[in-house]
Amino acid sequence: MSINFETALGIHDNAITVRGYRAKLLSANLSNADTPGYKAKDIDFRSALKQANTTPWQGMTLSHQRHIRPTDDGLGLGGQTQYRTLMQDTLDGNSVDEQVEQAQFMQNAIQYRASLEFLGGKFKSLTKSIKGE
Repeated sequence: MSINFETALGIHDNAITVRGYRAKLLSANLSNADTPGYKAKDIDFRSALKQANTTPWQGMTLSHQRHIRPTDDGLGLGGQTQYRTLMQDTLDGNSVDEQVEQAQFMQNAIQYRASLEFLGGKFKSLTKSIKGE
């Protein structure tokens, strides 16, 4: 009997990818906190995860140089990127609130870690199943 990893792992492999992409956006926001005119970016995790689970081009390769390339995250999440709204106007046009970004980054890191722990448990149970324990 073969094991189908997509059904065994559920959405958690894509959840880790989406959380990683979000961490990249949030760290870019923190890095550019003092850059004039920089606009803070984020994604809606639920809609991005839904898109990641239904993306038709996963695993596809480009066979012609004029084909449209998916974004660098591999799931097409670049289209999910949104700008964060300003709580208060700034003189330099920068929309990064460092406290908000740090809180969002830490929350995302905790949720990323939880997904890793869950996947680790799934792999342990799959290993036990294979070994017959």
